[in-house]
Amino acid sequence: MKAVLPTGPGGPEVLEYADAPDPEPGEGLVVLDVAATAVNRADLLQRQGRYAPPAGASEILGLECSGTVRAIGNAVEGIEVGQEVCALLAGGGYATRVAVPWGQVMPKPDGMELVTAAALPEVAATVWSNLMMVAGLRAGDVLLVHGGAGGIGTFAIQLGVALGARVLTTSGSPEKLALCEGLGAEVTIDYREQDFVDVVREATDGHGVDVILDIMGASYLSRNVDALATEGRLVVIGMQGGTTAEIDLNVLLRKRAALVATNLRGRPVTEKTAICAAVVEHVWPLVADGTIRPIVDRTLPLAEAAQAHRLMESGQSTGKILLAT
Repeated sequence: MKAVLPTGPGGPEVLEYADAPDPEPGEGLVVLDVAATAVNRADLLQRQGRYAPPAGASEILGLECSGTVRAIGNAVEGIEVGQEVCALLAGGGYATRVAVPWGQVMPKPDGMELVTAAALPEVAATVWSNLMMVAGLRAGDVLLVHGGAGGIGTFAIQLGVALGARVLTTSGSPEKLALCEGLGAEVTIDYREQDFVDVVREATDGHGVDVILDIMGASYLSRNVDALATEGRLVVIGMQGGTTAEIDLNVLLRKRAALVATNLRGRPVTEKTAICAAVVEHVWPLVADGTIRPIVDRTLPLAEAAQAHRLMESGQSTGKILLAT
């Protein structure tokens, strides 16, 4: 098979499209002929040598894919050779074939093109698990999504709206804010020009937000806590703004608020299996009926993964960047 692997830590230029050994359908595994994968920020960190894959995972980049089932190992249930699917991966997506635990293989949502389905697994599993399984988002809650025009953000806005939440979001340009508004965000905040804490207070009459989905980490930590409502839940899923910060615990105590930091890639297969099953049950119907749609900036050939990384690092893209085989 062909695959994309970094020749060493560095910039996009270290990504090499080359031959690699074919994966085998071991026990509990499914081998897919990959139609497409998607670029995630974790891929950029791994390329830079800052985010090693979990023990036992493929060294090949790529945390999600779509494709056709090629082979099935022992102890696999409910999956057939030739079936069109998408999958959540711990690695290996930047390749023409990949092996994945069967519980992380999901049917392609009805009515969706196979290549486009590659935009779904990582964001759907991340957003559903954090908003619902961790933060317990409820209808009527106020949800703040940071980075609303990105892959996670565009999905989170749509899911929040579908669940009956009032959604506020941050982004960094008029075009990106317009995209967020078009997806259902009630309040859009230009983080370059506005203080989101001030906007939150004004938009909620001082109530604050019940749930925050944050990709920034350290640089937003104290202000996120300030923006929370009483019994609010702050879920940190990224560290684009750094890893170390101080907060006033007294503010958390007075608000009886919760701060949770989560990671999807390193979870055990059993947990990922449960998340994927919940996504298929609760999210795929919303995708199939058009309530939620993946936002795809563009699709490039897998061999042009370096260009896709440059595009993501430029900050000019919206939604997902796909790499098709």
